[in-house]
Amino acid sequence: VQLQASGGGLVQAGGSLRLSCAASGRTFSNYVMGWFRQAPGKEREFITTITWNLGSTYYADSVKGRFTISRDNAKNTVYLQMNNLKPEDTAVYYCTTKSSRASNWRYWGQGTLVTVSS
Repeated sequence: VQLQASGGGLVQAGGSLRLSCAASGRTFSNYVMGWFRQAPGKEREFITTITWNLGSTYYADSVKGRFTISRDNAKNTVYLQMNNLKPEDTAVYYCTTKSSRASNWRYWGQGTLVTVSS
């Protein structure tokens, strides 16, 4: 399995960015995709998940109402639309995937840097 994250960049507070994560290497119908982020000097933080088959989503409180996860099954790509960005959203964002039955996230992308200026 390979995950390729893209779309990071520099944006002003209040702005928007859309991250993409292209997945390849297997059929993902029974998998879950997630986004995490890691700010400098901090631990990796969970953001959101989506199931590949039903599109069920779950969000951390810190991003609820501002971030939206979606997927395009035909393209094996998951998106993270980030609106009303804040300086505290500055981090490296990672996409990850695992079987819906697994407890641990097994596959990780390389990360994409999002910088929000005040």
